Amino acid sequence: MIKKNFPIVAFFATFFAIAQTPCENGIAAGYPCDGYALQSHISLSQMSASGGNDSWGWTDPQDGKEYALIGLDNGTAFIDISDPVNPVYLGKLPTHTSASIWRDVKVYSNHAFIVSEAGGHGMQVFDLTRLRNVANPPETFTEDAHYGDIGGVHNIVINEETGYAYSVGGDDYNGGPHFIDISDPLNPTHVGGYADEGYSHDAQVIVYDGPDSDYTGHEIYFGSHASHVSIIDVTDKNNPQLIKSFLYPSTGYTHQNWLTEDRKYMLLGDEGDEFDFGFNTRTVVFDLTDLDNPILHHEYYSETSSVDHNGYVVGDKYILANYSSGLRIVDISDIENGNMAPDGYFDSYPANNNANYAGSWNVYPFFESGNIPISGGNGFTLAIDQTLLGNNDINYNLEFSIYPNPANSRLSISSITNPLTNVEIYNLLGQRVLDLKFSETTSEEINISSLNSGIYLVKINNLTTKKLIVK
Repeated sequence: MIKKNFPIVAFFATFFAIAQTPCENGIAAGYPCDGYALQSHISLSQMSASGGNDSWGWTDPQDGKEYALIGLDNGTAFIDISDPVNPVYLGKLPTHTSASIWRDVKVYSNHAFIVSEAGGHGMQVFDLTRLRNVANPPETFTEDAHYGDIGGVHNIVINEETGYAYSVGGDDYNGGPHFIDISDPLNPTHVGGYADEGYSHDAQVIVYDGPDSDYTGHEIYFGSHASHVSIIDVTDKNNPQLIKSFLYPSTGYTHQNWLTEDRKYMLLGDEGDEFDFGFNTRTVVFDLTDLDNPILHHEYYSETSSVDHNGYVVGDKYILANYSSGLRIVDISDIENGNMAPDGYFDSYPANNNANYAGSWNVYPFFESGNIPISGGNGFTLAIDQTLLGNNDINYNLEFSIYPNPANSRLSISSITNPLTNVEIYNLLGQRVLDLKFSETTSEEINISSLNSGIYLVKINNLTTKKLIVK
């Protein structure tokens, strides 16, 4: 959210007030919807908070259980969603200093890293494996480590491949990225920063594997800087190099960007253009085939006038937190030809779809189960593609786990008790693309480098089927 001025009760750990409801005739439990159903909801008051903001997710590699991490004005909530219809609010890590509407959380190596614009907040580190054994939820948690080389900052970005975090929107480096080595999560270390592009609001940082071979294997920072976009090579933390800084038409507030999985296109959300120019929700698409020469590819306008906030790409879907119009799904399968189209929604703010800052702040679309947490002014809302409703084999069998997910070239499959015997992988056309046999092992790592990017179904021991996203 743009920086602007804005004007202990005990609860049961599991909440039943609003639970699983399919989308029928465009409504699910009072929420407007199209193709997406309600799994469950936990209000801000049930989490003893008065405001909600960002969110992220964690999948426990030990048993495959999924947890939603929800930013609140006064701390960070942890919710066990392994039973998505009956989520368990495990408790809250209080803010390090004071309350703030701005809080952000990301995950690396089974630890949560949390920042806030609250004065002197720094970065909290929380060991997520502690969530495995919460005896009397909701608990009040304590941080496991604290990084004090930053104060209040707007956001945190993590590259899980390299073990570096980038805090942005702080008081140093002109508000640009502050580099932190988190490879040892409980001992974060300051390793540099970049000031030349000024204030950075949000970013995506990757080990580059896209079409521009000049930068293959480099760590690249794709940043939204309020007034422009930057591409920075941050491979050498002592000597980061600007690749390109660029503008686009009708700039309101350059808020957040995400790349397509082939790295050819950047989808950019501007948080101010709906106010400044009267647009419907606009997504600005750049062709990044040549990182030194970004080209404006096209602009996509949605069917509502609400303000876009955070968006992510999963396969051929752009999954967006769209403030007053909630979770929005956009089909980008034909993005190369400048075609994007609405592909479903779940509106967690039924009051209106106007340009305002009410409603959905963030969505987290990377869970294997397909469950999508929505966070913001309505607290915690859990939605899912309606085609996955009731398919417990795909979503919730915890005997077997697959990790990581999304995956690239290697996939680990584990069983809690029974040996693995057979793993089959199918594409969405129902074609079997891998068929592997095992004996007397409860864990296997398999090579999936032959699979194209997309969504697959992994059938394990003819007992359960899990959804796999291949990057």
